[in-house]
Amino acid sequence: MPMQLTVLVDNNTLIDRYLLAEPGLSFLVETEGTRVLFDVGYSDVFLRNAQKMGIDLSELDYVALSHSHEDHTWGLEPLARHYADLQWEKRPLRRPALVAHPKAFLSVSDDAFIEGGPLMSEGKLARHFQLKVDTKPQWLTPNLVYLTGIPRRNTFEGKLAFGRKEGESTEDTVPEDAALAYRSSEGLVVIVGCSHAGVCNTIEYAKEICSESRVVDVIGGFHLQKPTPEHLEGTMAYFRDLRPGTLHACHCTDLASKIALAAVAGIREVGVGLVLQYP
Repeated sequence: MPMQLTVLVDNNTLIDRYLLAEPGLSFLVETEGTRVLFDVGYSDVFLRNAQKMGIDLSELDYVALSHSHEDHTWGLEPLARHYADLQWEKRPLRRPALVAHPKAFLSVSDDAFIEGGPLMSEGKLARHFQLKVDTKPQWLTPNLVYLTGIPRRNTFEGKLAFGRKEGESTEDTVPEDAALAYRSSEGLVVIVGCSHAGVCNTIEYAKEICSESRVVDVIGGFHLQKPTPEHLEGTMAYFRDLRPGTLHACHCTDLASKIALAAVAGIREVGVGLVLQYP
């Protein structure tokens, strides 16, 4: 059965699509009669864009979080408020499951006490969603899997730290980082949030869990923002060998990195309003 992915939030919008962008990410994934909202951006922009595109987010099966950071989780508050409004108005609502790693709900801050984690606690979220929390992969459909607990096996990525999680003394390397992988008839589609575990590590884990070596596309944030030469060169070498069908690098992937990756793989444009379909 085919899969369709719609970009609801990205740093950019497509030309001639009068939608809203913000530094964040949110994708709607639809396949096998199942609707999954992957990340929710920084604000209510994903809801406003969905409404403008005629997409009903009251009938979701899952909300899946890639990690705890604000540009991927702060939209949970307006989504919970939207669902509460629907209940008050006695309108139809399917209560989705919230799929996440346990550490995706922990507050994150730096030495300046700038909050970078989710605004809503796990307990509060449990009143609005059915929580499906695990440190291991979860199959959402026969061909769509939520990947977390991603092993960090290579030496050039997955090392950056971002403040500290509540109750922890060591720097946060985002151990909860998660992704989605879809088994299409032509190979894997790997859907990443920020790739804190490393985009190459994530792809390798998707290949392992799905028992599939072909990669049709990788879409999402590759976390290549002013990367070190080692990080960029390692990523380029990996994609040169992998030879994926296409790459839809966006969100936390800077222009210089996209240009570099274009030398070894087929880079495609991404923006709010983009709709991709896979067999």
